[in-house]
Amino acid sequence: MPNLFNLNYKSEEINKIKNKIKEFNWSKISFSNNWEMGTNPKKLKELCEYWINEYDWFKDQNYLNSFKQYKANVKNLNLHYIHEKGKGEINYPLVLLHGWPGSVSEFHNIIHLLCERSNEISFDVIAPSLPGFGFSDKPNEPIGPRKMAYYINNLLVDVLGYKNYFAQGGDWGSYISAWLAFDYPDNCKGIHLNMMGFRHINGTQNEEEEKWQNKFELDIELQKGYMTQKATKPLTLAYSMIDNPVGVAAWILEKFHGWSHIKDNDLFNTFSKDELIRNIMIYLLTNTFETSSWIYYGRRMEGGRVFSKNPKVRVETPTACAIFPKEFLKWPPRSYVERIYNVKQWTIMKRGGHFAALEEPSLLSNDIKTFFIKLV
Repeated sequence: MPNLFNLNYKSEEINKIKNKIKEFNWSKISFSNNWEMGTNPKKLKELCEYWINEYDWFKDQNYLNSFKQYKANVKNLNLHYIHEKGKGEINYPLVLLHGWPGSVSEFHNIIHLLCERSNEISFDVIAPSLPGFGFSDKPNEPIGPRKMAYYINNLLVDVLGYKNYFAQGGDWGSYISAWLAFDYPDNCKGIHLNMMGFRHINGTQNEEEEKWQNKFELDIELQKGYMTQKATKPLTLAYSMIDNPVGVAAWILEKFHGWSHIKDNDLFNTFSKDELIRNIMIYLLTNTFETSSWIYYGRRMEGGRVFSKNPKVRVETPTACAIFPKEFLKWPPRSYVERIYNVKQWTIMKRGGHFAALEEPSLLSNDIKTFFIKLV
């Protein structure tokens, strides 16, 4: 049975983090005003000074606790999830699936939009912390997105009693949504994706796809170092990050800058400092920097990016694709995507990046509703 869950961290735990930030020796860092070599030290120091002097965790804790949260035992893992009921007469279950370096805090701006009735539809929203992330238990060993889909389906069907549901995801959530649709088609009746991570066993098939592939490889060359480290030696990285809130912030902040649609060339005009710190604090307070990396290792163990070794196999569940212009993993042409997914909606967004639910909640929620109303 699900149990109500509320955050209840104490001043001692928060002060310990703040004191470590205060002790950080900035004189040993080469200062720069850009992001070319990694996280901009000027911006990181600005965030850390705000973190120490102005940020109020307990205000955020109250905000997080304003959402209805639960923990439930799912196949011997205690999973944390937000569960907000829709405001319509009939509400359709929709699971929102985050990735790395995100958390359920990505969805705080969009949950209430999805619960409200508009476009003739509203949802019961379920937003779990993935196994090994945030307030959920870690598995006994690294697992990939396909095994995570097993836990999520059990949460929705066996614990919450939703025999049919929809799924939405970006980043790792896009992989998990796909596996929900493929492995549990009797339960998962539609998926909405804002990232395309899978690859087809036969590769590209025409000139447009070949052009995309070549550009993708060039673009990703300077981005994939973190993926390789976490997919092969995540524990080694963890030693550097334990008890190092500045290091964790730098590692995560780099991705929020590099993968987002930055407004006026300033990260803090795109995300508030409170939004950024709130997400980082979840990693720090739950000590999940290491275990959240396990999904990269687990994906490699499950077979990597290729969806299926059989070129004729694809996800037949109706699929919507929301293409945001600053998504760092650039979408292939639709012809390529349709060899992996049964694409029924293809939306080119005018703005937004990788963290779509946080960056552009209205655009994303409208697109979700436009798609799923067709399936009910």
